[in-house]
Amino acid sequence: MEKNQKINCTVNSCKYNDKTHQECVLQQITVTPVENCNTKKKDESMCGSYENKE
Repeated sequence: MEKNQKINCTVNSCKYNDKTHQECVLQQITVTPVENCNTKKKDESMCGSYENKE
């Protein structure tokens, strides 16, 4: 796995989203499965590190 990977972010309601560069400013994220979902498609997972801006 490549070191220093970039994580792009287009979730404007997340407090870690840098809208200027469309990047997540966290050092690392946790990816978690969507509850009761077994589609084996990319939308089955989500950012478990998400925090609302408010």
